[in-house]
Amino acid sequence: FKERSAVDGGSLYDDNRVLYYNYQPISFPITIEFSFEIYTETGRLPQWRPINTYGVSSQKSNYTIKYDEGFLKPSFKESNLEGISVKKTESVNQISYTAADIKAMKFEAYSPPFRELAPHVLVRLPIFYLHGVKAEIDSWNDVANWQNELLIGRQELNASTVNRINSLVNGIEDDLEKAKVVHRFIQENTRYISVQVGIGGLQPTAAIEVDNVKYGDCKGLTNYMMALLKAVNVKSYYVVVEAGNEKISFDESYADFIQGNHVILVIPYKEKFYWVDSTSQEDPFGFLGTFTDDRKVLVITPEGGKIMSTPSYLNDDNLKETIGTCSLNADGSISGDLEISTRGIQYDYHYRLEKSDAEQVDGYYKEFWSHINNLSLEEYAFENDKDAVEFKEKVKVSVNNFANVVGDRILFSIRTFAEKASVPPRHRNRKYPMEIQRGFLDKDSYEVALPVGYSVETLPEPTKIENKFGEYSISFSAEGNLLNIERKLLIKAGEYPNTDYDLYRAFKRKISKSDKRQIALIQKTQP
Repeated sequence: FKERSAVDGGSLYDDNRVLYYNYQPISFPITIEFSFEIYTETGRLPQWRPINTYGVSSQKSNYTIKYDEGFLKPSFKESNLEGISVKKTESVNQISYTAADIKAMKFEAYSPPFRELAPHVLVRLPIFYLHGVKAEIDSWNDVANWQNELLIGRQELNASTVNRINSLVNGIEDDLEKAKVVHRFIQENTRYISVQVGIGGLQPTAAIEVDNVKYGDCKGLTNYMMALLKAVNVKSYYVVVEAGNEKISFDESYADFIQGNHVILVIPYKEKFYWVDSTSQEDPFGFLGTFTDDRKVLVITPEGGKIMSTPSYLNDDNLKETIGTCSLNADGSISGDLEISTRGIQYDYHYRLEKSDAEQVDGYYKEFWSHINNLSLEEYAFENDKDAVEFKEKVKVSVNNFANVVGDRILFSIRTFAEKASVPPRHRNRKYPMEIQRGFLDKDSYEVALPVGYSVETLPEPTKIENKFGEYSISFSAEGNLLNIERKLLIKAGEYPNTDYDLYRAFKRKISKSDKRQIALIQKTQP
C-alpha cells in the first residue's frame, strides 16, 4: 500500500490522507473485499451506501455502529431498502445492517439522481462533539444554531476595510444597490481557493483573514461578503446547499449537518430573496446557474434554520433565440451572419465564451454545430449584459459543401444552424422514473438568400407537435429570392413515470425526423 494526500482537484490543501493499492486486473469480473473500522469524532458518523455507483454490484455489505453506554442511541434515516435483501440487528450498544447479493443498478437516461435511487442509511448522534464544538441536533433549527456558533467572531473587519466599503456605497440609499456594489467588490478583489483543514470543512475562515489574503473557499468568501454587507447595514444570511448540476434537495424530514457541500448567500429585500454565490468572479448578481438552482437548501438565520428553495428557471425562462441571415451559393456553400441570444440556464451554458481564447471559441462552435461538416468561423463578438442576465453572440460562419448539388437541383437540410435534436437511447424494460430537470425554449429564424438562377422547387409541409413534454413547430415561406424558416422547440421540465419514457423518445424521434427533411431548389430554365 502507498500513502498520499487526499487533496481533491479543487483544493489547495486538505489534511486528509489515503492508503491505496495499485491493482491491475487482468480479467473480469473481479471481486474486491474491504474490511475497515472507523474511529472518529462523534460528529462524523459515515453514511451506509452498499453500492456507490451504477454498474457495480455488492456480494455482501455490513455496516455496524458500536457506542458506549451513556451515549444516546443514534438516529437513522433509511431510504430505498425495500428492493434489496437487508437485515437489521440491534443489541446492547450496537446496531448492524447486513445486505447481500445487491445487483448492479443500470444507468438509464433521464433518471433522477443516483443517490435518490440507491439504498442508503443516514446516521446521526443526537448529541455529538466535532473538534471540541458540542451540538444537540433534533431539528433544522438545532443545525442552524450549531452553525451560528461556528460563525461567532468570524465577521470582524479592519477599520480601513469598513471605511473603504462604506466609501464605495456613499450616496446609495437602496440596500439592493449597496449589495450589488459589495458583490462587485468581492468579484474584483478575491478569488476562490479551497482549503480544507481541521474544522475548515464546516467553519469559515475569518473575514479579516480573507480580507488580508484575498482568497477563500465558499464558506470563507460567503462569510466575508456577509461581513461587508453588515458593514453597510444590509442584512444577509448564510446558506448551505447541495451543489452540483444534478438538482439534489435537502431531506426536510431528517436534520443533520452532513447534507450540503457548498455555501452561498441570500439577501432578503422587499419581500423577495436574492441569492448570490460569492465564489464566482463572473456570475451576475442574483443569478444562480445549474450548480445551485431549484433545490431545497438550509438558510441559517439568527432565529434558527429555514428550509427554502433556490430560484428555478423554468421552461421558456431558459431561452436561446437565433436569428440568421444566410446566403446559399450555387456550388453548395453557404455563409451566414448569426445572432444568438440566451437567457436563464441557457445563459449559463454560453456566457463563459466571453473569457475563452480564439482557439477555444472556434472549437466550441464546431462542437455546437457538430452536425455541420466543413464549418469555418470567420468572425465573432460577444456582449454580456449582466443586469439583464442576457448573453449575445454575433457570429459569422461559412460552410463548404453545406448543400448537395445534384444536376440542376440543390438539396439542403431544413434545420440549417439550429442545434441538433438528439433522440434519447432505448431502454428496454425501463425501471426508473423519468425526470427532465430543466426545460428550455429554442427559437430559430433564418432568412436564406437563394443562389442566382435558382428557385424553390418543393418546400416541406409545416409541422407542429404538441404534448405534455413540450412543443415543436417549423414553417417555411418563400418570396422572390428569399426563403424564410421559423423553428421552435419547447421542452418542459417535469417528473414522469417510467412508462412515459418511450413516449418521450417517440416525441424526440419525430422532431429529429422532421429536422432531417430537405428543401429542394431547381435551376431556372433559360428563356
